[in-house]
Amino acid sequence: MTEEEFWAALAPQPAPPDPFYRLYYDEQGYPLFYSMENTPGNYIEIDQETWHNPGNIQVVDGKIVKIKTAVVHKLVPNDVGYPCHPTDISIVVDESQPNTKWSLT
Repeated sequence: MTEEEFWAALAPQPAPPDPFYRLYYDEQGYPLFYSMENTPGNYIEIDQETWHNPGNIQVVDGKIVKIKTAVVHKLVPNDVGYPCHPTDISIVVDESQPNTKWSLT
C-alpha cells in the first residue's frame, strides 16, 4: 500500500444516498402498497414518516390527502327516542302500537 492509498482510505467517504420510499396507488388514488423497489405502476415519493405512519390517505394530483372517516354512532334501547317495531328496528311505528324506542348513545 502506498502512502497515497493509505491517506485516501482514511479520507471521509461520501454519505450514502437517502432511502427512496415509494407509495404505489391505483387509478382512483387509493394506496396499493409501499416499496423501496422500482416496480411498475403509479407511485409518488414519500418521506420516512409517511412510510411508517400511512393512516387513511389517498393520492390526489400527486399529493397525499387525508381521508376523513365517518363517525359511527350506535343505537341503543331507551325510554325516549324513535318508536320502532319490536322485532325490526328499521320500521318506525306509531307510539300507540307495541314498540321499542331507540336513541343514539
